[in-house]
Amino acid sequence: MEYTKDLSIVISLFNEEESLPELVRWIETVMTREGYSYEVIMVDDGSTDSSWKTVRELAEKNSCIRGISFRRNYGKSAALYHGFAAANGRVVVTMDADLQDSPEEIPEMYRMVTEEGYDIVSGWKKKRFDNKLTKNLPSKLYNWTARKITGIRLHDMNCGLKAYRNEVVKNIEVYGEMHRYIPYLAKNAGFGRITEKPVQHQKRKYGVSKFGLERFVNGFLDLISLWFLSTFGKKPMHFFGFTGILMFLAGGIMTIWVIAEKLIQQSHGLDFRPVTDQPLFYLALVAVLLGFQLFLSGFICEMVSRNSSERNHYNIREEF
Repeated sequence: MEYTKDLSIVISLFNEEESLPELVRWIETVMTREGYSYEVIMVDDGSTDSSWKTVRELAEKNSCIRGISFRRNYGKSAALYHGFAAANGRVVVTMDADLQDSPEEIPEMYRMVTEEGYDIVSGWKKKRFDNKLTKNLPSKLYNWTARKITGIRLHDMNCGLKAYRNEVVKNIEVYGEMHRYIPYLAKNAGFGRITEKPVQHQKRKYGVSKFGLERFVNGFLDLISLWFLSTFGKKPMHFFGFTGILMFLAGGIMTIWVIAEKLIQQSHGLDFRPVTDQPLFYLALVAVLLGFQLFLSGFICEMVSRNSSERNHYNIREEF
C-alpha cells in the first residue's frame, strides 16, 4: 500500500480549546525538526466549547491539519475509529489533546515501528502526575488485571500515546469503549509484535479531566466482554454447551443421590426425610434447569454466529 504521509497523528478531543494552539505548535516544531511529512487529524467529539472553531482556525494556518466534528459526544472509541479510517500515514500515532502526552516521544516511537518492525508501540507513563489515590492505584490494579487476562505485558494499557503500523488500525474495529484495549484487539487480529516505551507524562495545564473512577469499573466489564468475544465469539457452544452439561450433570447426580439415600433408608426401616423436604433436591432441580437453558442458549448463539457476516473474516498476511 502506498502511503501519502510518514505520520498520521490522530487526536480525539472534547472541550480542549485552550490547549489546542499550544499542542499544534509543539507538534509542528517536532515534525519540522525531524523532516517528516505528516497530517494531524483532530476529531472533535461533540465539544460544547469553542474547540471546533479553534480547529478550523488552526487548519487555515496549517494545511497539515484535518478536522472531523461529531454532532454530539460519542466517546473516544468512535473518535479513534473515524480518525483511523481517515489516516494516510505509514505510521499512525494517537495522543490526547490535553498536553499530557509529549510530541517529543513520537520520533523514537516512529523509529521502533519502521526500523524494529513492531506493530504497536505503547507509551508507558512510569512517573505520573495524577492523584495517587484516585488514579494511580486504580490504574495499577486495572493494568495488572489486563495483563493477566490478555497476556500482553504492558504496564500502561490505557496510555493515549501509541504508535501503530497503518495496517494495524485498518484491520481492527474500535467500538463502544474498547479504545482501552486496542493492543488486545490488534493481538486478536494477528498483530502480535507489541512493545512499550517509557514516555514523559506532563501535568495537565488547562481544563479538567474528562474521566472519573467509573472508567475503571466500565473498563473491567469491557475487558471481560472482549475476552469472551475473542475466545468464544465464533464458537459459543463451546462455552454455553460445556457449562450447561456440567450443571445438568451436577444437578442430575444430586437428584439421584437424594432419591437413592431416601430409598436406602426406607428399605432398612430407618427414619427418612421426604425428598421434597430436602433443600438439596430443589438446588438440584435448579441446576438441571439452568444446565438445560445454557445448552439451548448455546444452540441459539451458534445459529446467530453462523449467520454473522464476520463468520469467515480472517486477516491474511500474504498470498501468492
